[in-house]
Amino acid sequence: MTHRFTQLFAAPHRKAFIPFFTLGDPDPGASFELICTAVEAGADAIELGFPFSDPITDGPVNQRSMQRALKAGTTYATCLELLRRIRSRYPALPIGLLLYYNLLHMRGDRAYAEFADIGIDAIVCSDLPFDESEGHMQMLAAHGLGCIQMVAPNTPGDRASKLLDHSSAFTYVISRFGTTGTNEHFDDEALRRIERLRQSTSQPFVVGFGISTVAQAQAFWQRGANGVIVGSLFSLCIENHLQSIPSVHAFIDGFISEVQGGKACQNVQDAASPTQRVVAAPSFPARNER
Repeated sequence: MTHRFTQLFAAPHRKAFIPFFTLGDPDPGASFELICTAVEAGADAIELGFPFSDPITDGPVNQRSMQRALKAGTTYATCLELLRRIRSRYPALPIGLLLYYNLLHMRGDRAYAEFADIGIDAIVCSDLPFDESEGHMQMLAAHGLGCIQMVAPNTPGDRASKLLDHSSAFTYVISRFGTTGTNEHFDDEALRRIERLRQSTSQPFVVGFGISTVAQAQAFWQRGANGVIVGSLFSLCIENHLQSIPSVHAFIDGFISEVQGGKACQNVQDAASPTQRVVAAPSFPARNER
């Protein structure tokens, strides 16, 4: 199966930065513009989530992000329209979706067909266990959509190998126990686990949950991750600056530009992307995190 993530990770030393945003947060119009800022700042791909009433793998920050989107009137149809606008503006951008499975299950084949028609590349359902995902994987394959499986910190080695084998876009490696959210520090074992996983496979995998600094992204890249996903950091910035959305644009632009510029500074290889300018990311206090 060939899609934009295949192309993204075709170079074995390519290191990707993938921001996550909840579609519709803080409202559909502002959401589109913030996503565009992230792409134009140098995001290598993007992961987008549909707001959901019971987001069990998301921590408080992303839960509130989804609540804001729903309160602003974001619906499933709104999300589809946002995806169409994003794909139209960025035809080469790899786009992955993080969905809760009920959104797909209740719509069946129509949902997969719509995503394929829009040009979505891959889907991860964070609440769908691998052992119950055969039908989902068949639907993805039938519509040319990439499958993303998830590997947890306590996933045994043989099961991790099976999950890697059944991922046709990349495998999402969860960095820590618990839900999404910013993290001030990762212990050495989290990094060693990535190193061991890289030694066991040549297939692409991306690390997410808790990554919220440039140094953390670089550390996971250097231990062997093909990419990192950062989301709660941006959701928290939106939450703390709802009356000053231009400040959120500045933060997103600065953070991603610093990440991309840091690849060259830290000797993290990214042969497929030009060196980005280095802009210091504004420092916003995480005053509402809990």
